[in-house]
Amino acid sequence: MHALGMIETVGYCAAVSAADAAVKAADVKIAAIEKVIGVQGALGVTLHLSGDVAAVASAVDAGKKEAERVGKVISAHVIPSTHSNVAEKLLSRFKLNAAKETERA
Repeated sequence: MHALGMIETVGYCAAVSAADAAVKAADVKIAAIEKVIGVQGALGVTLHLSGDVAAVASAVDAGKKEAERVGKVISAHVIPSTHSNVAEKLLSRFKLNAAKETERA
């Protein structure tokens, strides 16, 4: 599997800004988006990016910087070689619905 990059933000605006900067910075795909209600009711959004290691690292760096400019970043991390169980068992819960996303574009 490719590398997996994650950027966790407080709020949707910071997450969208991170996603935009990340996909503009490198050849990566948005693999998933996870939304959770966190501490004190704040919306936490985790953006999952996939691609080759160098591209994901560059995208996470760019996305993190943009999200920090707009809002708050909780964490950002790159896993260089994700085990297949992670993709199959965890990320499958958060896959984007490609058809709906295409319709909105």
